[in-house]
Amino acid sequence: MPASEPVLLGRKRVLPSCPNPLFLKWLTELRDEAKEKGLKIQYTYQKAISSLNKYPLPLQNAKEAKILQNFGDGICKILDDKLQRYLRENGQDAPIHSLPEGAPPAGRRDNNNLAPSKKNAAGDHGKEKGKGGKGGRGAAGKRKREYVPQKRSGGYAVLLALYRESQLPGGKGYMFKMELQTEAQPLCDKSFTVPDLGSKYTAWSSVSTLIQKNLLMKTHNPARYSLTEEGSALAERLDSAERGSKDDPEEVRSDREEEEEEEEGGPGVVDLTASDNEEEKEEERIQPAERLTCVAPPRTEADGTGDAGNTKAASRKPGAGSLLPGTYEIILCVDFIETTGGGSHHRKQELVKELQRNGVNFDVRKLNVGDFLWVAREKVAPVPGQLRAPAARELVLDYVIERKRMDDLCGSIIDGRFREQKFRLKRCGLRRPVYLVEECGTAASHLSLPESTLQQAIINTQVVDGFFVKRVQDVRESAAYLTVMTRYLTKLYQNCTLMCRSRELEGDGGSDEEERESPSCSLISFAEFNHGAVKNKCQTVREVFARQLMQISGLSGDKAAAILEHYNTPHSLLTAYKRCVSEAEKEKLLSSIRYGKLKRNLGPALSRTVYQLYCTEGALT
Repeated sequence: MPASEPVLLGRKRVLPSCPNPLFLKWLTELRDEAKEKGLKIQYTYQKAISSLNKYPLPLQNAKEAKILQNFGDGICKILDDKLQRYLRENGQDAPIHSLPEGAPPAGRRDNNNLAPSKKNAAGDHGKEKGKGGKGGRGAAGKRKREYVPQKRSGGYAVLLALYRESQLPGGKGYMFKMELQTEAQPLCDKSFTVPDLGSKYTAWSSVSTLIQKNLLMKTHNPARYSLTEEGSALAERLDSAERGSKDDPEEVRSDREEEEEEEEGGPGVVDLTASDNEEEKEEERIQPAERLTCVAPPRTEADGTGDAGNTKAASRKPGAGSLLPGTYEIILCVDFIETTGGGSHHRKQELVKELQRNGVNFDVRKLNVGDFLWVAREKVAPVPGQLRAPAARELVLDYVIERKRMDDLCGSIIDGRFREQKFRLKRCGLRRPVYLVEECGTAASHLSLPESTLQQAIINTQVVDGFFVKRVQDVRESAAYLTVMTRYLTKLYQNCTLMCRSRELEGDGGSDEEERESPSCSLISFAEFNHGAVKNKCQTVREVFARQLMQISGLSGDKAAAILEHYNTPHSLLTAYKRCVSEAEKEKLLSSIRYGKLKRNLGPALSRTVYQLYCTEGALT
């Protein structure tokens, strides 16, 4: 057995003191000050103190501390300001790695730990126990205070707006997002769409807190917001207090402050440890175009939508979310798929070069439907002292272009994408869809489908489906057409005052009777357009039913829409079949439904096919 190593006896080695005592002293003062005020940011300061104690090297300035954990821009800026003040008072040559004479040592354990000592903890425990023995409530038995949003905060305004809407005769009992934002904005001091300077939160951020507190319910797609029983009771009290019939409710911390506490460590305190990446992610989540204050334009009785909600929309102030002439510019938006990737990368780059050569002001971004469209972007001046300019509002003009080469058209017809794309273009909310068809020349003879079939598909797109079709020879002509369209739309809209409308309240498309020569000045925001055109978003039963029907050969989008007007779910259709007394009546149930502009009947053959699909037991033959 080898001899054991000699045991070293003596006192435990003393750890070296912090080489940055000034920074440690200032952080300790900040932590103690936050602790006296009861702010949770004290824990953030404590984490920074712990990181600084572990760092063995001297720091020349606070910026060098950014490499340490829990040191963000906020803490470093505070320490730098204190350091500059210290050097002005004590001279530029004053030592920064030692404390001034007479100052208490900053590295003591009791100064750098928030946990109470064992003796104090035992004493406090005894006091709590004594209180409990006398019948007093301890900390564990303390009742949680009821959540009440602060007056004129985001949560306060949302609750009141929903409650007052529910009290209207014939009220729906729910509101869509943009409708709710517009109604709640006069009741709130902060904007529901644009965050304050230096902040990433809007008044709409409070909705998540209301849902978490079981005061608000979010259902359906597009989202519908309604009050729960608890939320209705609280909103009734708030409304009574607002009207002066009761005492003012207890004003507690606002929902926005509570969210900041959960994420940052204190009420109303900016997160000092947050990195720039986290702020950028949050800014990406709140899309710039989504910050637009939308206003529903006034509508007449001729539109056929004169209900209570539309009457309220017509009475709203039009200047709140409008873009006046000269305050916006027309931008061509190009889908990023049209500029990168694929086997035709060279051709796609040629399109970009042609647009640049023609002096077209364009922007490459992800479009969920279509390949090209135009937006009216607000002209925003940069704010002095800010890195980024304020987010510009964007409204989508009523023109969207789907570009098809002959080989792409052939492939989309074979795999079924062609019909689906036309259906989605019709439902996207823009009134002027265009198909831009690029001829392949002699290459069309080598495709999987005959050229006559492709030409027939193009003609059907124009005549039957009602799309405007523009034929060009190559990429250069496509770029020339986009250039001409951009200049035409710039001139067309140059004297127009544009207002934002909501698809949630006004449907997907425009009126067929709308005058073609006058441009529509009631447009949807880009964020709402792109979100509503997501291909794989959560779908309603009605939308899935429409997709099912369109899988039947010969059943187009117009025919499916006509069936949905009478039977909007499979359940309603099956119920109608059950009411029929004979087999022949079931087969002819849908035959007299009229579809399209010419109001033709679906016919007995298609009606029989739909009946066999939904009512035949077992496999279809």
